[in-house]
Amino acid sequence: MHSADHALADGTSFPELGSRPEDLLQVANQVLDPDQLARAATYGVQRDVEAGELLYEVGDANCDLVLCGTATLASYRIRTSANGGEPFLVSGPGGFAGELSLLTGQRRNLAVRAAEAGTVHVVDQPSFRRLMAQQTDLGDLFLRGFLARRRMLRWGSEQSTQIVGDPRSGNGLALRVFLSRMGLPYLWLDSTSESGTAALADAGLRTEDLPVAFTAGETLVRVTPGALSERLGLSYRSTGRGVADLAIIGGGPAGLAASVYAASEGLSTVLFDGVVIGGQAATSARIENYLGFPFGLSGLDLTTRAAVQSLKFGAELVSPCAVADLRPAEDGLLLTLANGEEMAARTVLIATGAAYRSLPVERWDHFVGAGIYHAATDLEAQSVAGEPVVVVGGANSAGQAALHLARHASHVTLLVRGADLGARMSSYLVDRVLADRRITIRLRSEVAALHGSEHLTGISVAAKDTGTTEEVECRGLFSFIGAVAATSWLRDLAVDTTGFVLTDAHLTPDHLGTRWQGLEPGPLPFETSVPGVFAAGDVRLDSMKRVAAAVGEGSGAVRSVHQALNRRYVGRHHLKSTVV
Repeated sequence: MHSADHALADGTSFPELGSRPEDLLQVANQVLDPDQLARAATYGVQRDVEAGELLYEVGDANCDLVLCGTATLASYRIRTSANGGEPFLVSGPGGFAGELSLLTGQRRNLAVRAAEAGTVHVVDQPSFRRLMAQQTDLGDLFLRGFLARRRMLRWGSEQSTQIVGDPRSGNGLALRVFLSRMGLPYLWLDSTSESGTAALADAGLRTEDLPVAFTAGETLVRVTPGALSERLGLSYRSTGRGVADLAIIGGGPAGLAASVYAASEGLSTVLFDGVVIGGQAATSARIENYLGFPFGLSGLDLTTRAAVQSLKFGAELVSPCAVADLRPAEDGLLLTLANGEEMAARTVLIATGAAYRSLPVERWDHFVGAGIYHAATDLEAQSVAGEPVVVVGGANSAGQAALHLARHASHVTLLVRGADLGARMSSYLVDRVLADRRITIRLRSEVAALHGSEHLTGISVAAKDTGTTEEVECRGLFSFIGAVAATSWLRDLAVDTTGFVLTDAHLTPDHLGTRWQGLEPGPLPFETSVPGVFAAGDVRLDSMKRVAAAVGEGSGAVRSVHQALNRRYVGRHHLKSTVV
């Protein structure tokens, strides 16, 4: 079964690319006119190629753009042989060979071979970044072409990355979510299907080895998103370029907004996310109150567009890559990543948001990813198509999830602990939920027990009014009961009793201490108790907990970052002695 997941370059996020194959092909095969080619060529080095010469192979770490002068280049989606096989794309004079990996830094998804001899212009990645910044019309042309090619890659049956896994397991779901949100082209094979069973048998593997990733030249067993990210070239790699102006921790709306504004204003910017880019916002089935989108859009579409925008301006997005520690350094601050790597940054923005709450029910963790979900995107909805599901929660996210799941599941039960559906849910959602015959609402009710072996099959529902408990068939339990601040990894940073980060006006002299001596007029907007460290979005105390508010905070924090970079640290020795 080929994955139909949404992705970084899927047409769902970019309808302007067109939906028909002929539309995509036209965008993917754009040809530069003589003036455009001449301008683009000034960023590269001209060289001659011979017919049949292999320039790049699938899986190579090189991320050059190749412009066709007089040569014709053929691109292949699988590792090439002497004959090359059937090409994915053919680019003649004025065309170009390259893919979204030029922006993401991941290993190549396409091999490139010269079909006809001639000249080419090779533009390395730093030069391509300058081209994108200085030649906006060319940058947009290349970006559209890359996005169209990535979408075409996802449609094909031949992929350089194939995943065999159980779609109902937590490990399998985690891989699919990672691959989809990162926009990586891949082929998903259900381990119980004929093709999945055959793939395992051919490799001499068993179900104990699941999930399995077949990549160019390597097979990974019991693979995790982190291991796959490392293999595909997406993990953080020290480039020796020096200290980053801004390191962002967290890839939700606040972090993505900050990365867009910081990178577009010339700051060297790196964003880390411990799970996958998009944050909790990407799990929202539909956002209808975001300014400028009267017909609504999914959270995944919004964060996908933001990620591409950030990459366009030159930010580096690294996922999954958690930050384990943060402490002062010679040039400002030093981040220690979960894999042991270290990176220096002049300023840091914490945008880690909040972690999902769990219900105090036995075997809850056992069923997470195997029947219990904290998201209701198309990916999760497809896994429970035609089955009965339960949504737990009484806020907007629960109402949106119930409406979205009602289009896929056989029936949806919405469990609300309170007595009033409108207490925390917007009135427009309340009206829609009440009008949907596919949704049963149970007020003053809660989950009392979970049933099933490897996968969830049912739950027990306790009714507060009657004191009775009823068993309900359930193949998917979708939990939207709030979250807690994701700040347990921070040390010596002022937070409230629940872990949310204190910033600017919330900080008292006791919070600031001696480290702020000589730093006038004190903490900037969004600045924390540690100079140069900022916080935005859901992780910050008293934030509005809305997508639009998070975007505003992330972009607003960049102004304070500029001020901090220009601020004269009179008492710099105080910063160096601080332990975060």
